[in-house]
Amino acid sequence: MRIDDVCFMSAVETAELVRHKKISPVEVVGALLVRIERVNPKINAYCTLLADEARTIAREAEASVMRGEKLGPLHGVPFSIKDLVFTKGIRTTGGSKIYENFVPEADAIVVERLKAAGAIPIGKTNTPEFGYKGVTDNLIFGITRNPWNLERTSGGSSGGAGASVAAGLAPLAIGSDGGGSIRIPSSFCGIFGL
Repeated sequence: MRIDDVCFMSAVETAELVRHKKISPVEVVGALLVRIERVNPKINAYCTLLADEARTIAREAEASVMRGEKLGPLHGVPFSIKDLVFTKGIRTTGGSKIYENFVPEADAIVVERLKAAGAIPIGKTNTPEFGYKGVTDNLIFGITRNPWNLERTSGGSSGGAGASVAAGLAPLAIGSDGGGSIRIPSSFCGIFGL
């Protein structure tokens, strides 16, 4: 498969191919990291990349597949995490200078559950300060652009998450929504949000 073909597979398709040993989690993570390196400087979806951690987890995930272990429903599927969502040992700024160096001591339950399902965290995505507006920019990481038109916004407040999926930088992303923060980026980026 070409790198871009791998990067634009759905989470369901990725999990199915991993389960049937048609692609390895190492190949999936590797393809995404190559694409992130090429595309993220233009759109600024990711604010923190977990390349080394993702590669390590992908190797462990591949070993589990090869040993025939019981696999979770998202085994080997990379996912991005909005920078408002706590991640154990990984900086979580909330897009705010106040929390620029904050490192949580525990994962949010959604991160725990995705990891338990076998998914692989690949990075944190940009958000406006405290997720407080419908466009994604902040004083730490700057503006996230729409992958379809760099002159447009990806929306907010899960704009980095929406842009990461639409640009083929992750098949699955954690966002959060209290007033349109998943719905706006989904509609602006042409993807499905739940």
